[in-house]
Amino acid sequence: MRATWKGAISFGLVTIPVQLFTATEEHDLPLRQVHVQDGSRVRMRRFCEAEDKEIPYAEVARGYEAPDGSMITLTDEDLADLPLPSKKVIDVLAFVDAEAIDPLMLSKAYYVGSTDRSAAKPYALLRDALAQAGQIAVTKIALRSREALAVLRVRDDTLVLQTCLWPDEVRPAAGIAPEGEAAIRPQELKMARSLMDTLSEDFDLDSLHDEYQEALRLVVEAKLQGVEPPHEAEAAPNGGKVIDLMAALESSVRAAKESRGEEAGAEAGEEAEVRKLPARKPAKKAAAKKTTGKTAAKTTAAKTAEKKAAPRKSTRKTAQTAQKAQRAQKAQKTASGKSTKRASA
Repeated sequence: MRATWKGAISFGLVTIPVQLFTATEEHDLPLRQVHVQDGSRVRMRRFCEAEDKEIPYAEVARGYEAPDGSMITLTDEDLADLPLPSKKVIDVLAFVDAEAIDPLMLSKAYYVGSTDRSAAKPYALLRDALAQAGQIAVTKIALRSREALAVLRVRDDTLVLQTCLWPDEVRPAAGIAPEGEAAIRPQELKMARSLMDTLSEDFDLDSLHDEYQEALRLVVEAKLQGVEPPHEAEAAPNGGKVIDLMAALESSVRAAKESRGEEAGAEAGEEAEVRKLPARKPAKKAAAKKTTGKTAAKTTAAKTAEKKAAPRKSTRKTAQTAQKAQRAQKAQKTASGKSTKRASA
């Protein structure tokens, strides 16, 4: 890997000689501009408007057009002598938590390597201090004749320098989000969380790849072999409008589960039950509760009255039975007395 920049990290009174290596690369298939009639290359040439002729690249400089239309020429010497305090130095300004830097500001990444063995210990010191504190270093650096904001962070056992936009280069998001408060039902929020959990199961970021570039390579290979390029069936349009948000969420959860070979029947039934829950009607519910309370009170009172009345009835029956028994005993005694007198006579 070839170094793209050499300099030093200025960390207080500590200086660490380092070099930068490009950390990322794109795998786009290189395509040229050609003439559609015969397939020959189309080349861009530099023409001078005043002289109406092609000029070599060595005679090309950069310029600034003033508001009145006049042009100011800036040569490489002018740009090389700019008073950049961070020239050939990664100047550490502060240490902050990673959350303090908005991801919108992050740009190109570089691996930071040491230039010699003498830099190994201070390099490891800065790396381990950042890792232990869980922080990143905010720095300034001059790259390609331009001063840039950058952060130093740790990835595995390597320092990474990532250039950033300046804070005033990030546009505000005012007026972009939908206006007004959207009414989100608890069922919809629960279903959305269920979809999030389903899509996150067994997710492997390394398995992702650029499907467009793969398809483009297949087309190029087919052209080289003189065969018909593959054609993919057009996807059915979804209309771009969600008619039923709950139905769309349920279908998404079901499709995500089926794509992994899981059964979504039980959960789909539960989700359907959630959808069937009626909307709340506070007034009617309150009235129903009051009616139910009154009915329940009446029923309880009736049962209590019956329980109280039951012992009274049984007591009356017992008294009547006792009176009948006493009358029967008296009648028997009277009859036996009369019989004894007759026998004596």
